[in-house]
Amino acid sequence: MGHEFELPQEAVVGATPEEVWAAITTGPGIDSWFMGRTEVAGGVIRTLFGDAAMPDSTVTAADPPRRFAHASDKTDDGRFVAYEFLIEGRDRGSTQIRLVTSGFLPGDDWQDEFEAMSEGLTMYFATLVEYLDHFAGRAATPLTEFGPPVRDWPRAWEILYAEFGGDPRPGDRVRIGPGRSIEGVVYFRNSQTLGIRTPDALYRFIQGFHGPMIAAHLLFEDGAGPRPSWRARLADLYD
Repeated sequence: MGHEFELPQEAVVGATPEEVWAAITTGPGIDSWFMGRTEVAGGVIRTLFGDAAMPDSTVTAADPPRRFAHASDKTDDGRFVAYEFLIEGRDRGSTQIRLVTSGFLPGDDWQDEFEAMSEGLTMYFATLVEYLDHFAGRAATPLTEFGPPVRDWPRAWEILYAEFGGDPRPGDRVRIGPGRSIEGVVYFRNSQTLGIRTPDALYRFIQGFHGPMIAAHLLFEDGAGPRPSWRARLADLYD
């Protein structure tokens, strides 16, 4: 048993269509808001998330700077994921972005996987918006660390939230990093993710599907402050 899905998202950002195009069609651009490290070459998008290679995604449409689409090949059980970006320039250098993610998830546990995918994709799109509003044209260095397996997710999030005042909400100012030395603002939160923006980084915490808490941070080239061992920090939180 499986399930077809479609997840539309849209936003208006303070960036030009050309800046949006660079963010969604180039390796350095995608590195600055999506997961892990990405290479775009020969019409194929290849992404490494930690040590894991995501399925290659082949470009199916490229009409700069208006439409960009790519999709993974179908596996034997029918699994695939496709992405389509529609870009429309607005007044005063702003741009409307619409992203539709669609595909097919096989297996009896497709509902759990779809929930995790939806929460993650919503976080990534929010990060794209945050990147274009605050860091457009800059390149980030992705930093991805995996904590130990989590058995009690409500407790794990409770411990993490306590690091940021107990109940961090979008718009709240919090401190992060060694000795909580870096001030940031919560830009996104849902049931499985948390995102914080500082002047030089986007810090993200993600509930791994059947696995660990993941630190998937984006550190910008002109300095992101001290860089602690996030793997050790996650282990401290969830041991």
